[in-house]
Amino acid sequence: MAAQRQYEELARQLSAIGAVKRGLGRGLPHDCPAGSAAVLILLDRHGAMRMSRLAELLAVDTSVTSRHVAHVADKEWIVRDPDPADKRSRILRLTPEGQAKVDELSELSIRTLTHYLHDWTDDEVVQLSTLLARLRDSFGDCRAASARLTPSPHDVRTTSETTRTPA
Repeated sequence: MAAQRQYEELARQLSAIGAVKRGLGRGLPHDCPAGSAAVLILLDRHGAMRMSRLAELLAVDTSVTSRHVAHVADKEWIVRDPDPADKRSRILRLTPEGQAKVDELSELSIRTLTHYLHDWTDDEVVQLSTLLARLRDSFGDCRAASARLTPSPHDVRTTSETTRTPA
């Protein structure tokens, strides 16, 4: 197991990942913001699905997912077909235009990563990919109630310590 100072440094490095995500986001086309891109990529990777499944994969609320889906549907990158198993539900599918947008997004991502990682070796890129996949697997489904950390005994406060009285 790593030492405390190693975990502290890892936490600092992970907090800086936001800058990397923003850098990748700057490479997205103006008509396809990050949330829309995520919808398209997930539909490409996992195939047609219900909105509820897409919300799970995005790890966001259904209302947020609905806004992203409305945007990509308005662009005609997806269709919302009735679910044969439940006519009240819709199945989201990529259109040929949506597949073309996914291909464009993939090319843009590759060019952006190539630009920023031009001095990395192939082995270093593979190592980073492997470690990031392992990190993701270690966290599993972070949205599940069982994934929440239980506080350590010294983090537990009594009601009187956490309750504020009106001034």
